[in-house]
Amino acid sequence: MENFLGLLKIKVLRGFNLAKRDFFSSDPYVIVRMGKQKVKTRAVKRNVNPVWNEELTLSISDPNVPIKIQVYDRDTFTPDDKMGDAEFDIKAFAEPLTMNLQNVPSGTIITKVKPTRKNCIAEESSIIWENGKLIQHMFLRLRNVECGEIELQLNWIAVNKGLFTEFS
Repeated sequence: MENFLGLLKIKVLRGFNLAKRDFFSSDPYVIVRMGKQKVKTRAVKRNVNPVWNEELTLSISDPNVPIKIQVYDRDTFTPDDKMGDAEFDIKAFAEPLTMNLQNVPSGTIITKVKPTRKNCIAEESSIIWENGKLIQHMFLRLRNVECGEIELQLNWIAVNKGLFTEFS
């Protein structure tokens, strides 16, 4: 892979107050895309507050490419229904990887990402150095739908030390 920088583990934890697309509920699943990469969770039957708790992995070559989230309702006999989408940028998450964090105490907040009109983050999200790993926990507000949020956790997997020493 050209300019391979590392792996990003995205733990899709759960959904909150997702839209009903079937008669009483929905059977939601999540698709995560970055560039040409696409990974997805399993569908959770009849639940508008699903718990997936699934880890999906993307290979990162350009931290400037946004990650896109799409939520769908699984249908058996008709095309799956859209339940909203969100997008977020990993540049703020990737920037601390250029720092030497090895001597930083576990639990240290490295930086914070605030919600803006340009991102789908529902509330302030901290990027934390935890047990030798860079972690970001976030809630995303879904767009193009009447309601719903998705909870995620990001975790960087360095394939080689010093891989993220330069990017723009």
